[in-house]
Amino acid sequence: MRVAVIGTGIVGVASAAWLQRDGHEVIFIDPREAGEACSFGNGGSISPSACLPVGMPGMWKKVPGWLRDPDGPLTIAPGYLPRLAPWLVRFLRASRPAEVERITRAMRGLLAPVFEAYEPLLQRAGGMDLIRHTGCLYVYSSEEAARRWAWGMDLRRRLGVELRPVGEEELAEMEPDLRGRFRFGLFAPDNGSTRNPSRLVKALYAQSVKDGARHLRQRVTGFDQRGGVVEKVRLADREAVEVDAVVVAAGAWSHRLARPLGAAIPLETQRGYHVTVKSSQLELARTVVAQEANLTVNPMEMGLRLAGTVEFAGLDSPPRMQRADALLRQGQALFPHLDTSEIDRWMGHRPCLPDSMPVIGRAPGADNAWLAFGHGHVGMCGGATTGREIAHLVAGRTPEIDLAPFAPERFGGTRGRAPRPAARKRAA
Repeated sequence: MRVAVIGTGIVGVASAAWLQRDGHEVIFIDPREAGEACSFGNGGSISPSACLPVGMPGMWKKVPGWLRDPDGPLTIAPGYLPRLAPWLVRFLRASRPAEVERITRAMRGLLAPVFEAYEPLLQRAGGMDLIRHTGCLYVYSSEEAARRWAWGMDLRRRLGVELRPVGEEELAEMEPDLRGRFRFGLFAPDNGSTRNPSRLVKALYAQSVKDGARHLRQRVTGFDQRGGVVEKVRLADREAVEVDAVVVAAGAWSHRLARPLGAAIPLETQRGYHVTVKSSQLELARTVVAQEANLTVNPMEMGLRLAGTVEFAGLDSPPRMQRADALLRQGQALFPHLDTSEIDRWMGHRPCLPDSMPVIGRAPGADNAWLAFGHGHVGMCGGATTGREIAHLVAGRTPEIDLAPFAPERFGGTRGRAPRPAARKRAA
């Protein structure tokens, strides 16, 4: 079959790579180059333990303080709150304890096989060196401070995540640059990271092109459908392209494409920022998450990346790089010897749903269209598994994980498929 994959971020290229393993012809459709959106600027964590939702019980109590703090982890642009309010109501409902347990269980199923889902793709693309399986450290000012996160950490443990307590001396032995700054940690040995998230995506994309994929650098404007089947993908600046199937993996822009396919998805962009310090004078061996500062620190081949802030301001507002500067100030507070003479700052659009789970499944209004987006903060963690499961769905195979929690229909407001003739297949 000829499958149009809309989007060239990690979810799109991983889906394409898995589809090609089944012998499908792939056409990428994206006006951007591969690996240049969120896949360029994310924190680089590849963590099976990252299964907790963003919204946790009691978080609402912290939000007013965060909003008053110019260096806090959350900000909402002036005037954007009325538009955001319905999404926030859903978000708060999803942060109740029973919902958090349900969401975490589903996300654990998606993230646990991340390394096995990446391995065959990266082996073929010659990119195995881009992943490190060195674990992750969650660090705290004291063991007492760590107890504020105990509920979530215990939930992770119940679902099979190994989290080993690390005292001050062992912490300093594992990461000497943490000595005197943190006195307690939890080590997640099954976690890892990528040396360069953009280069990882580009490696998979380049292999897909070698294996026959084409890339139309176009913006999708809609779909021609007949009898519940997408027959053509309409493009902004050229004639429509005929397809046998469609995968929508366009990140923060995906909900606009999902609507004509029968799915009303409450996707919001959480604008994420990072600072990459090119010569940090730090020698970290693994990802470090300073939970009290809401800061993720990851050593990469281009420098030390600091990430962790969220801004709600929509897709069209210009970046507010003072948010990136706040990350840098937090990094300097944690690591006073940080060399900040040469830095890069970045802003990107995380595609986020109020329950912190992506949409993975068949589009309600088209029998040959699949949706794969909304991974929020865990795109690199869940992209390869999502691609594998999309390939199973396109082939009519039983998925390897339970995809029911990720169904597009879970938000309501969907339009079902009309009765249709048997789907056609393009001749090879």
